[in-house]
Amino acid sequence: MHIRHITASIVQLPLKRRFVHATATRRESENIFIRCELADGSIGWGEGVPRSYVTGETATGCLEQLAATPVAAQLADDCSGWADVIRLCEQFQPAAINGNPRGCYGNALRCAVELSILDAFGQAIGEPVSAVTQHFEPATPIRATNPIVEYSAVIDAGGRRLRFKSLLRRLYGFRHCKVKVGRQGDDDPQRLRTIRRWIGPTVDLRIDANGAWRAAEARQRLQSLVESRLSCVEQPLPHEEVAALADLRRQTAMPVMLDESLTSIIDAQAAVAQDACDLFNIRLSKCGGFLASLRLAAFAREHRLGYQLGCHPGETGILSAAGRHWAVSVADIRYLEGSYDRHLFQQLVTNEDITFGYGGRAPALNNSGLGVTIAKAGLTDVTTTERRFPIT
Repeated sequence: MHIRHITASIVQLPLKRRFVHATATRRESENIFIRCELADGSIGWGEGVPRSYVTGETATGCLEQLAATPVAAQLADDCSGWADVIRLCEQFQPAAINGNPRGCYGNALRCAVELSILDAFGQAIGEPVSAVTQHFEPATPIRATNPIVEYSAVIDAGGRRLRFKSLLRRLYGFRHCKVKVGRQGDDDPQRLRTIRRWIGPTVDLRIDANGAWRAAEARQRLQSLVESRLSCVEQPLPHEEVAALADLRRQTAMPVMLDESLTSIIDAQAAVAQDACDLFNIRLSKCGGFLASLRLAAFAREHRLGYQLGCHPGETGILSAAGRHWAVSVADIRYLEGSYDRHLFQQLVTNEDITFGYGGRAPALNNSGLGVTIAKAGLTDVTTTERRFPIT
């Protein structure tokens, strides 16, 4: 089995409502899709969500980077099983067309290409993408088989309809909820008091500042929120101040999760060296795909850190399915985010709706590949640019 060609598309995806946090307000998401066709006709799909303020990428930049990459040479090998497919994925190295000291420029592109390959070969082999974890040696310490996973809720920044949002998540049975904080003009202590009152005393509440605070103010900010009984704070400081997180952790005893400062194994090694965090927020697109994310989780385990699988607002059913396969095959995930599809988009691009159910619970996907197919008419409506790259 070998790849015949891949096709890259830039898609503009309108959201049902705007999503707000401290560093961005989003009404649509510009993503990159990759379609991988094998010689036997199997077709796989991958997706990346480039965010310039996280990894420096844009969708247009991803396409330019792919055009500069010798994909025909990198992706031409025949594959007879998962071991060959894994080697093929790791041969894909996006062209170095930008400075990349943290090893993250190109991660969204790498994720999209890798997922399309795993999906296509998974269909040809007749196994789900979750099976890859069992064949990937670095993942040995974190392997698991989870028939059901449980997603977390999220409440974005701002003060509108907080009682309604909180009560809705309580009635829907969520046990975990992340709250976006740090936006200028928001009264976060009052917001958290309101949320805690209406979401209930037993829900695990955590906060995400998206790097909005400065080191000089972060301790006071966290102390003002203590009464809301928070389980951790995600990315309290911007990346350029990440070295100050060790002191913040000692001063507050609040567990710290890295997100924008955790994009690659280079970031992970720096975080351990600086004693900067207690948990990693691993996102498939941000961190360079399924395999790189497995490596990061295994690295976290090795260094006695926790990890969650996060998501970008704007991920479609392709990345939702990939996240599901990752989650059901990995042990000890602290929190799980994603599969918001029906709640997020005006129109789904996948024929299958794999949105989580009551309590955020969702089953493993057992069909071959990613287990989702693309609604071609819907894809045409949102595609702005497309380019084909022959392989063999």
